[in-house]
Amino acid sequence: MVKTGNRSAHLVWDWNGTLLDDISTVIAATNAAFAETGLAPITLERYRELYCVPVPRFYERLMGRLPTDDEWLVMDAAFHKHYWARADACGLAAGAAELLVRRQRSGLTQSLLSLAPHEHLIPVVRRHGIEERFVRVDGRVGASTSGKAEHMVRHLAGLAGVSAERVVVIGDAADDAVAAAHVGAKAVLYTGGSHSRASLKSVGVPVVDTLEEAVAVAEELVA
Repeated sequence: MVKTGNRSAHLVWDWNGTLLDDISTVIAATNAAFAETGLAPITLERYRELYCVPVPRFYERLMGRLPTDDEWLVMDAAFHKHYWARADACGLAAGAAELLVRRQRSGLTQSLLSLAPHEHLIPVVRRHGIEERFVRVDGRVGASTSGKAEHMVRHLAGLAGVSAERVVVIGDAADDAVAAAHVGAKAVLYTGGSHSRASLKSVGVPVVDTLEEAVAVAEELVA
């Protein structure tokens, strides 16, 4: 039986590495940016071992020190230049479009929260034809040095009638679980994106290998 109303989870989806299957593009853009900034190329496996949010901490793990403010501006700009030049080639994760449609048609709610810049996120979501599946879509506004927690606070404030106890965040990064906990929500983490399974398991929330499983586990968490 499909749950409805206040008995169901409200899903807050992450975008990059979760609904959008872009991890190979992220690696290509990262290595192109590294070539510009004097860092050695990185493999997908190594990236998943080291990646974290806030992103300057990822560079600290690579460099042995935090980048200076000036270095970070150069690094961040280089990555985004190469990523957005390639982003149009990225597709949705397997089964994502069907899951979103099925949930919407069942009367269940979902929204999208991303650390991608809002002005870039909205056109991409529209291009994939899924904007209408969400009751709210928020990208990052402001600096890219912080994690998702404060963005989650604002996102939930904009969701009329949704209590944190009903919210389950589905994402591919430890930071998604941190953001969920920050507002009193739950989280399910997906292995198809930026983190290794081992690093996700260390967070202490459910870890899944498919988005369909993520949705099923999310509903169990608020049952």
